[in-house]
Amino acid sequence: MDAVSELCMWYERQSVNDWQEDSGITISSLDNPGWSLKVDLKGTDLQHKDFREMRIDKSEHDWLFARRTEYMFEAFGGPGNLNALIATFVDWTQQS
Repeated sequence: MDAVSELCMWYERQSVNDWQEDSGITISSLDNPGWSLKVDLKGTDLQHKDFREMRIDKSEHDWLFARRTEYMFEAFGGPGNLNALIATFVDWTQQS
């Protein structure tokens, strides 16, 4: 299954308890250019799960940075890296 479908399934599982009313997932563009993915973790089974910050710099337009703040997963990447941002989050959700 592709990363976007996996993200949709994760979102649907969180929405059972009205999580989506106060929280959610935001995908937006950056001006450098690139993408931003932010996922609210509060109230999910991931809210206390560790995530090791990661940075991949291949080129000016091929890069990825991901981190977990207190209750937020954040990932940023180059213009062709949106799928990689989503896959990074999905992979983390599936780790035990």
